[in-house]
Amino acid sequence: MANAKTPKADRPRRSFLQSLIYGMLVLGVWGIIFAVAFFAVFATDLPDTSQLYNAQRQPSVSYLDRSGGLLAVRGSQAAAQVDLDKLPAYVPKAFIAIEDRWYYWHFGFNPWGIARSQIYNMQHRGEGGPLRGGSTITQQLARNLFLDLNQNYRRKAQELILAVWLEAKFSKKQILELYLNRVYFGAGAYGIEAASQRYFGKPAQQLTLGESALLAGVMKGPSRYSPVASTDRAARRATIVLNEMVEARFITPAERDAAIRVKVRVNPVLANQRAQYFTDWVDDQVRALVGEPAEDLIVETTLDLPLQASAEQAIQRGVTAGAGQGVEQGALVSLDGEGRIRAYVGGTNYLQSQFDRATTARRQAGSAFKPFVYLTAMEAGRTPDTPVLDEPIKIGTWEPKNYTGQFLGAITLRTALAQSVNTVAARLTDELGASNVAATARRLGITSPIQQDPSMALGAVEVSPLEMAQAYVPFSNGGVFARGYGIERIRTSKGRVLYDRGVDRGPRQAVISQPALAYMISMMRGVITGGTGTRANVPGFDLAGKTGTTSDYRDAWFVGYTGGFVTAVWVGKDDNKPMKRVTGGSAPAGIWKDYMTAALPRLKVQPIPGGVLPETPPEGPIDQILEGVTEFFTGDRDEPPPPSEFDRPSRERPRQEPTF
Repeated sequence: MANAKTPKADRPRRSFLQSLIYGMLVLGVWGIIFAVAFFAVFATDLPDTSQLYNAQRQPSVSYLDRSGGLLAVRGSQAAAQVDLDKLPAYVPKAFIAIEDRWYYWHFGFNPWGIARSQIYNMQHRGEGGPLRGGSTITQQLARNLFLDLNQNYRRKAQELILAVWLEAKFSKKQILELYLNRVYFGAGAYGIEAASQRYFGKPAQQLTLGESALLAGVMKGPSRYSPVASTDRAARRATIVLNEMVEARFITPAERDAAIRVKVRVNPVLANQRAQYFTDWVDDQVRALVGEPAEDLIVETTLDLPLQASAEQAIQRGVTAGAGQGVEQGALVSLDGEGRIRAYVGGTNYLQSQFDRATTARRQAGSAFKPFVYLTAMEAGRTPDTPVLDEPIKIGTWEPKNYTGQFLGAITLRTALAQSVNTVAARLTDELGASNVAATARRLGITSPIQQDPSMALGAVEVSPLEMAQAYVPFSNGGVFARGYGIERIRTSKGRVLYDRGVDRGPRQAVISQPALAYMISMMRGVITGGTGTRANVPGFDLAGKTGTTSDYRDAWFVGYTGGFVTAVWVGKDDNKPMKRVTGGSAPAGIWKDYMTAALPRLKVQPIPGGVLPETPPEGPIDQILEGVTEFFTGDRDEPPPPSEFDRPSRERPRQEPTF
């Protein structure tokens, strides 16, 4: 019986060409099946692509100093769309070289790039780092236009689908143009034109080869490779971009070497990071005053950029000089007689720490609080020449002591303040009433809570540098209250005024009257001319102020003023640990002098108003009592005694815990 089936060996063999065609057909069928399944799974929730040309961004807020100089720009910055043909040829080539060498040869995605990224992802699985996607420029554009930044396989699949759609709809030139006009370059800049303006202060048409390489390098990570925050890393990345351009034959080795030799200069406003603490502070207030901006805003501030530069430099120099004694941070605030903030430094380095010590931190004021005690005494009928006794005193269980461990006996209030005698301040507060002293401090501008146990007399009150500067303003401007502020006007980029501080400001309130004002000015002049603050003296100017040092040298202050201008300086450690015998008359007074030496000539200040001391009759043989006292005080006299002898109440003083 014959076999109905043809034996396998008897079947005709396919030719090579037939086998190839058969294999391609099978792969094609499976490819179609895979593609249909792929699109069915991942294309069901693709974003709407109809809004392709509607660029949505957060409005920008530009901050100007009092003269119109640019301090900072917050929010997003976009600029006019750039025509690719008007850019230097090396600008787009820099991005292609480092981001997508095969840009002109693929159809939206690069299979080899994806394969390499998958191999990397499998090798580094479980390490917790981001996945690599092997994205082309088209895929990056799809992600920036339509998707979020979550790095997962579903988003990558949708990115690929959208990239193919973009390639089918637009030409390579159009895609590259869209890419350069939409991607984020860091520092709030979206698009090549905004990035060029923000980083280099010029239009993209004027970018050099080195600048183009720097911007292309930013694409790997706008924060990590920022030419502002990470200068060295950005420079190394730019060099890699130039090498890739040589490898791709976009430029010659000679052109690369020439670009490397030319130093790239970043916009000084960004490079110097001037007034960033101040900008943070007023940025929050903008929202409170006008709400969330719906259009680009311009905020006119009170800050004086040259004074700000001097203040930042003085803080950095002073903290560096005091590092050996444990000085780690500093803050400085300057106000004029109207309360306008002219300089504001919240720390030594904004890039390293954004914590604002000018307003957010609360530190004990030490003896810088004593002027409120003495003002209360002047208003109660004392004069600078009222005799008092520096002798042991016990208030409840508290026995305050002086730094020297000795007592001077009969002295005047003028001497007691100039030499920061603790027993006298404690006795005055006990006699006048702690509540009255607290009321005086609040009247002048202290807004933080004031505990009213006996140690308040010596500054066991936690305040900010801005508060201290604000509370000293009435001593400088003739006795008038002035709350510190930083915003003069807020307007839209089209000129519509949304806020103006000058409108309906109302009358100013006098908070110190004569003769108390003249008495205080006279006594606080003595702090600088012959007391604990002599290091702060700037010859040729009418100056007054007060030093302050707290328990165990945790905080050191100098707050001083001239006619209509106050500056408060604080130094210490963020963790509230002690420094090494740093007092208000040392590092803070030195910073104050360094800054004011630069500031005073620019300000053209006048003598302190209201500082002419009324004539008062002599009160006993005080001149004989004071003979030899000046010789007794030498060096910096505002230091507290060692911790074991420091004047403190029986219960522990309040301590400021670190806030971060």
